[in-house]
Amino acid sequence: MIAFGTYDAARHPRIAVLVAGLRAHGTKVTELNRPLGLSTAERVRMLQQPWRLPVLAGRLVRCWAGLVTDAVRLRRAEGRPPAVLVGYLGHFDVILARLLYPRSVVVLDHLVFAGDTAADRGAAGLRVRLLTGLDRLAIACADVVVTDTEEHRRMLPDPGKGVVVPVGAPDAWRTAAASAAPGEATAGAGRLSVVFFGLYTPLQGAPVIAEAVRDAVAAGAALDVTMVGTGQDLPRAREILAGTPGVTWRDWVEPDELPALVARHQVCLGIFSDTPKGVRVVPNKVYQGLAAGCVVVTSDTPPQRRVVGEHAELVPPAEPGSLAARLVALCDPATLAAARERAARGRDRIRPQTVTEPLIAALAARTAL
Repeated sequence: MIAFGTYDAARHPRIAVLVAGLRAHGTKVTELNRPLGLSTAERVRMLQQPWRLPVLAGRLVRCWAGLVTDAVRLRRAEGRPPAVLVGYLGHFDVILARLLYPRSVVVLDHLVFAGDTAADRGAAGLRVRLLTGLDRLAIACADVVVTDTEEHRRMLPDPGKGVVVPVGAPDAWRTAAASAAPGEATAGAGRLSVVFFGLYTPLQGAPVIAEAVRDAVAAGAALDVTMVGTGQDLPRAREILAGTPGVTWRDWVEPDELPALVARHQVCLGIFSDTPKGVRVVPNKVYQGLAAGCVVVTSDTPPQRRVVGEHAELVPPAEPGSLAARLVALCDPATLAAARERAARGRDRIRPQTVTEPLIAALAARTAL
């Protein structure tokens, strides 16, 4: 099998989870990858701002030229692969994969619907329609479409070609948990250490987090909060938390340093918006926080309740008062210890080998891997 595309596994670890899981099941996976070098936010910005598209097109052509050369070389050495997995953000790459491998089973990891994501970030009209068209083209090029939740599978034009594979977390996060003493490096004695990391998109609900932290501290909670990342809602979050003690802001943490940073905290925050996209996803940070040994607090939505409901602390979406109350409660050592026990019981469920079992079954029905 080939893992194919212009993905960046360090920035977007979903493909690393899939590849690791497939290999754990005994599947040989050869990676043909020429990273595009653009973040999710940069790709979405280019799609929302058409005058930036020449930059995207130029990079894509250079990467594709390398991929074609690599594909020809591998084909001569090993023959036609039974299956090709196109990595996350592969809306364009799957077109090339279909052309290069017309008789292979093409699997698209469709973690993000471009039209849905653009609408969630405030786009409308023609741009959203064009991006929705791109989604449909990408999906049409694939034989199997991998989504992260059942809600997203049902959004496919043909849900029957969809396979639900939870996002999971790379093993680096479990390694970080094993070498960290949660809370010791980020909170003083008797204080609760909390971390949030993300792109501050509307679905993440950063203003809800900010209001909850402000109100919890005002109610007497001893919190040390680390807020990592930049994005659309960052100015509003900073405004809400202005003057609140115990809050540290970090614009950027290198991907290979992030697991250790998160593992040094006791609580990892998920997402808290009630946007249409926000109630359909289980984000990376929920899986990664659990793998890193944290108590994860996130919104009580159908997919999150289904996947991590027994192991995470769920609060109603878009209700800062409920989140504040949960943070206050977790300041109690006995409550925190019980939450940590529930979280620990869920870690095996998010390993790469476990989450990829549905994909293995789907491939077995179509190929002789």
